[in-house]
Amino acid sequence: MSGRAGIIEQIFDKNMCLMGGRVGHERHTYICIDLKTFYASVECVDRGLNPLTTNLVVADESRGRTTICLAITQAMKDLGIHNRCRLFEIPDGIDYIKAVPRMQHYMEVSAQIYGIYLEYVSPQDVHVYSIDECFIDVTPYLDLYHTDAEGLACTLRDEVLARTGITATVGIGPNLFQAKVALDVTAKHVASRIGVLDDETFRKEIWPHRPITDIWGIGPGVAARLEKYGVYDLMGVAALDENLLYDELGVNAEYLIDHAFGREPTTIADIQAYRPQATSTTTGQVLSKGYAYEQAYTVLREMVDNAVLDLVDKHVVCDSISLFVGYASERADIRRLDASGTAQYVDGCGHLRSSTSSVEPAATAGPELAPRAPKPVQRDDERRRLVREAQAIDGIFVGEHGGKPRGGYAALFAHSNASRKLPERTNSFKKIMGYFDELWAQTVDPKRPVKRINLGFSNLVPEEFATIDLFSDIEADERERDLARAVLAVKGKYGKNALVKGLSFTAGATARERNDQVGGHRA
Repeated sequence: MSGRAGIIEQIFDKNMCLMGGRVGHERHTYICIDLKTFYASVECVDRGLNPLTTNLVVADESRGRTTICLAITQAMKDLGIHNRCRLFEIPDGIDYIKAVPRMQHYMEVSAQIYGIYLEYVSPQDVHVYSIDECFIDVTPYLDLYHTDAEGLACTLRDEVLARTGITATVGIGPNLFQAKVALDVTAKHVASRIGVLDDETFRKEIWPHRPITDIWGIGPGVAARLEKYGVYDLMGVAALDENLLYDELGVNAEYLIDHAFGREPTTIADIQAYRPQATSTTTGQVLSKGYAYEQAYTVLREMVDNAVLDLVDKHVVCDSISLFVGYASERADIRRLDASGTAQYVDGCGHLRSSTSSVEPAATAGPELAPRAPKPVQRDDERRRLVREAQAIDGIFVGEHGGKPRGGYAALFAHSNASRKLPERTNSFKKIMGYFDELWAQTVDPKRPVKRINLGFSNLVPEEFATIDLFSDIEADERERDLARAVLAVKGKYGKNALVKGLSFTAGATARERNDQVGGHRA
């Protein structure tokens, strides 16, 4: 390196002297394993098909052509189709299989694969990051198995493939951050599907990598703020005055600075030993279309009911709740439905409209909207070029993981949110629903269609700390808990849809459909 890069390299070397492993710290070796296109691969294997060569998408077509694909196979990605696309965005002329999501089955396969890992390593050295991804500290096992990190990674990868038919991709690095980046950025460009990073290769391969949103922990919002200083990659972050970063990002700048130099002090042992001072739980869903006020309220009641059952199941109570509502973008919906050929949409007043013909062209344009799909008659390479150009204009970061809107997904829709400290600690549906009723009435605009609902329950403590005062009806509260436990027992034995409230049979309800995707019925 020379010039600016050479100066930054000197800074890098100076910073690396402060890293764990250089001065008085034990060196670690981590691997990060990801199950490639997991949901889609499971569906292919169940059909006796090769996940690497089969065109398959995991999506519920009954929700309409605008439904999001939860996963697509590698063969579909090789055609230039991005993961998490919508069905109508898949170019015409491509033959593919549509598989309805089966979340309960995916969790069972994930547990089976986790069991394979435990045949080689201890659970205390594993951090499960998601249903299809985990970190493993392999430091103590390299001497035990007389191998190196790549050899152990190959063993785990091959065992998973042989027993389940699922292809795994692996990243290897001296800390959790570099292992994750090796997986996300490096592994997919080598035939072995095993990416390896160390301090030197991190500088050569990751520093200049763009877009910066491909780097773990850097979202489109942070990337947009870095652009103000002419920073588009980690090399630019390393060269930037740290005081500017702290002024711009606050305490979060510390993480960014560490990662720019490849540092990550947290270990799996630290994660395993961590005990939060307070606990919370959240639940949320994105609706298939813009819901009118009353229909969205139906979904809210279902969500609160399920969340309270979860609190009772865990024997905890809460004393703080929060509500987030994201409104549908009328212009975005018109444009998306226009492209998909759907004839109906919900307008800003919650009214169902049967045609977009009366909408002026200007109503479907705007920098915050997803680009309209090109016409089917165009060649695929031309189609992809037009999409990339539209994304560049619309402010979309396009990288290894598809497109991400500049400013984050929250920038695509208006929203309302509120939280409330409860005067009691409880897991009573009757009481908690009453508090959410107040939040809903005070927070949600009844004239705007609702697209997203998120609920939060904070300060969870054991059930025995539930508030009891002179006005508490202890017997009534216990009867309600007994009823909830009975409902949980039925659902646990016969499936989540074995016992549902009448509310879930009304127009707009989503609970039964969602339950079907995670084991609604059992034999």
